Amino acid sequence: MKVSVKNMDYEQVMALPRPQHKAPRKPNIFWRTLIRLLCIFGLMGTGFRFETDERFKKLGKQPCLILMNHTSFQDMEIAYRILYPRNLCIVASNDAFIGMGGFMSWLMLTIGCIPTQKFVTDLRLVQDMQYCFKNLNASVLMYPEAGYSFDGTATTLPRKMGVLLKKYDVPVVMIETFGLFARNPLYNELQIRRNVKISAKVKVLYTQEEIREKTVKELSDGVDAAFGFDHFRWQKEQGIRIDQDFRTDGLDRILYKCASCGTEGTMKGKGTTLTCAACGKTHTLTPLGELEALEGDTPISHIPDWFRWEREQVKQEILAGSYLTDTDVTIAMQVDYKSIYMVGEGHLRHDNTGFTLTGCDGKLHYTQKPQSCFGLYADYYWYEIADVICIGDNETHYFLFPKDEKVSVAKLRLATEEMYKLYKSRQLKAPAAYAEN
Repeated sequence: MKVSVKNMDYEQVMALPRPQHKAPRKPNIFWRTLIRLLCIFGLMGTGFRFETDERFKKLGKQPCLILMNHTSFQDMEIAYRILYPRNLCIVASNDAFIGMGGFMSWLMLTIGCIPTQKFVTDLRLVQDMQYCFKNLNASVLMYPEAGYSFDGTATTLPRKMGVLLKKYDVPVVMIETFGLFARNPLYNELQIRRNVKISAKVKVLYTQEEIREKTVKELSDGVDAAFGFDHFRWQKEQGIRIDQDFRTDGLDRILYKCASCGTEGTMKGKGTTLTCAACGKTHTLTPLGELEALEGDTPISHIPDWFRWEREQVKQEILAGSYLTDTDVTIAMQVDYKSIYMVGEGHLRHDNTGFTLTGCDGKLHYTQKPQSCFGLYADYYWYEIADVICIGDNETHYFLFPKDEKVSVAKLRLATEEMYKLYKSRQLKAPAAYAEN
């Protein structure tokens, strides 16, 4: 999948008019039906099936908030397959609205999509979702993780989800998918493992009465528990064998640090093996999704455990004051729904004070403090361009492509998440220039 890209001077991009906010639209039945038919074709060959609980069946057409784990581009196909013909609005990232001279934006709005920027506090989105429930009598589908899972477990969720659930006062439904991550993990160079079937379970997480009875913390804890999945563990428990000879391609994107010697940027996943160029330690990825060392002990066999170990390593760097990502980047910007604008080269620094981005011949200087975002949008081979991170605010988004291949966007995501938690828990004290009021 590609996106419209234009080369343009930074000052010209900043001068472009920003799109005016538009209230969500009631989903058009013609387009919804067409998409539903296309989804049937999209899911052919996947063996897709789903099951729903009795409480969901009793909801009928009542507006509800639908939460879904975010694993693959096929998530949307599954949602339409399950939920049609329910009136459904969908929270979607701004970049999904780009293309075809504004036609894509019109289409996305027509089918009920609500644009938002990932990992940015967006009060307008809160209002738009309420508008859908109360004014359009429509349900809202959202992916609270906001980004695809890297390691087969949940991406960090927004805090205080219970506050939103209390505000909306509608039933909450959970759609959990199975097999999608194993079939097409984000790191695996967009290669599809076609011998994995996919399925989904639909259940009511909370009825309207339960939302009114439970505390905000109880509601938030329940959402966290619903997202406590582990796709690699599920694969092993289900005995699903993935024997394609490309199953470790790109695995170094998430396992960027050697668990044996601790070196970063020297891991290489190719074929069926993961190898560290620094110490030579080599693992094979078994058909059941476990790592096994070819020689000697296996330091960590479960991929999510390895990723959690990397997270802890990043946290210790932050606490010690030694964490630093310092790299040249290619800069793209989004300020409207017409195109992604390539504006030139720059430099990105990420340390305990947050992000500092400079570039475009000295015209660009942007800073983002660590307390401003609970997470970071990071993606692999974004729109077939390159690995990317995105920072910015509700007006301007900077998509940054590190030039140094050793820079891991996964580490940047982990560092952003851990830094946010450390500042919010006051284990780190913000510099005066970044202190919150």
